[in-house]
Amino acid sequence: MTAPNELRLLPWSGPEGKPCYLNTDDTGGYMSRLADNIEAVQLGTAADLLEHASDNLDDQDADPEDLRRLAKELTGALRDVLRVAISRGHLLGASDPHRS
Repeated sequence: MTAPNELRLLPWSGPEGKPCYLNTDDTGGYMSRLADNIEAVQLGTAADLLEHASDNLDDQDADPEDLRRLAKELTGALRDVLRVAISRGHLLGASDPHRS
């Protein structure tokens, strides 16, 4: 089994918004693949929202309510991307052979 500092932060939250972790050595297992797929969807969604935001911010006639909704969606996407970055950073650190 993995060491406690090598747990994978999963791309979803548990009850009350608490982080969920995966404890496995099987990077090709069902839960690992599910987490990889969800991360890919989250990153793709963030990229799409970023493009949409760029277009809307250039539009002088953009509706303020649409911009508010977009800001809310971007906030959620940024939260997801940050979780992916933290998870992948931990995975890189855990696999670093030079780590003390």
